[in-house]
Amino acid sequence: MCLSNLQKFILLECLNTKSGRILRSRLNKFYEKTEKKPKDELVVKIITKSIERLIDKEMLIGFGERTKLRWFIKEIKLTLKGKREAKKLLGEQMKLPLIIATKRD
Repeated sequence: MCLSNLQKFILLECLNTKSGRILRSRLNKFYEKTEKKPKDELVVKIITKSIERLIDKEMLIGFGERTKLRWFIKEIKLTLKGKREAKKLLGEQMKLPLIIATKRD
C-alpha cells in the first residue's frame, strides 16, 4: 500500500503509545524536523487530509466532535488493519543489507 511519509509517521506514532489514542497536536512534530516548513494554516489542512485518508482506508478511528458541516477530529486510534500496516513499516525500516557469500575454489 502506498503511504506518504506523514501517513507513515502517523501510524508509527499511534503504534508507539500505550493507550492507543494520541492527540492530534502530537502530529505537529513531523514538521518540526523539516527544513522548509509550510505555513501553520497549511500544516493543519495537510494533517487533517492525511488523517481522513487513513480513516477512509480503515487504518484509523477518529474521535472528536461533529457539526452540521464537518468533523473536528481531536484524537485518533489505530484499527487492527492499521496496526498490521504499522508493524510492516517497522520491519521495512529495520531491514539490513543482505550479503550473499559465494563459494571460492
